[in-house]
Order: sequence, then C-alpha cells, then structure tokens
Amino acid sequence: MVTTVHGIDSFRDLVGTHLGFSDWHRIDQDQVNLFADATGDHQWIHVDPERAKSGPFGVAIAHGYLTLALAPVLLGEVVVVEGISMGVNYGCNKVRFPAPVPVGSNLRLGAQVVSVEDVSGGVQVIMDLTLETEGSTKPSCVAQVVYRYYH
Repeated sequence: MVTTVHGIDSFRDLVGTHLGFSDWHRIDQDQVNLFADATGDHQWIHVDPERAKSGPFGVAIAHGYLTLALAPVLLGEVVVVEGISMGVNYGCNKVRFPAPVPVGSNLRLGAQVVSVEDVSGGVQVIMDLTLETEGSTKPSCVAQVVYRYYH
C-alpha cells in the first residue's frame, strides 16, 4: 500500500509513522554487473559467481552501495508526495550494511518518518529506511536519509 502525502505540510502528521513496505525486487547478476561497470568496483565477490561460490558468502553478492542506490526507487513504492514543486535527496545521516544481499535474492524497503523541519521554501524530512533480503534474519541496509521537499 502506497502512502500519499498531499503537500509538504502533511508530512508533519507522519512523524513516528511507519509508511509500509515496497514490493519485493529480485537482485540479478546483470544488475550487479552494470553497477560494477558504473562504479568501477569489479571485486570478485560481486562479479564472479563461480569464484564467489568458494568465497565468504558462498554466492556473489550485491554491492552495498547498489543496495543503498535502490532506496529512492523502492521508496517511491512506499510514499508518493503530491503538491510539491520538487523533492531532492539531501543525503544520509547514517548508513550500515549488516547483512549481504545474495545475487538472486529478493529485496524490499520499509520506511518510517523520523522528523520534519522547516527549511527555506519547504521542509526537510528525515526517514529511517530498512532494506530487507527475503529470508534473512538481519537487514541488508539500514539508512537514515534526508530529503527536502519544496512548495
């Protein structure tokens, strides 16, 4: 279920609210390889599935930053903000990668609004995001992200 926020002032009512979860998304080797090409990170634990079988995870894994990079796309399945001129990703306060995302696994995102502050022309919204790999007991990525939404 998608939460629709009608105008930036509506965010204030959501502080402390868990907004829900995205759908599950399959992480495949092609996506990991494209990310490796885009970033220049071709470490074998990501791009060499045969070698990765004998590595520390027993399978190739997604880059941690690929997992984080999927957050804005997956967040769009959780919350839609209407009645704004624009929204920008302002950064992260904290990011951790407690568990790997094996290639071939499914990933989803959950989001909670932590705080809303006024900024010139809009609001700054801080959210706690949790990216979970299906079947894992630990989250794959936890991030406190900062977005700015403008009138």
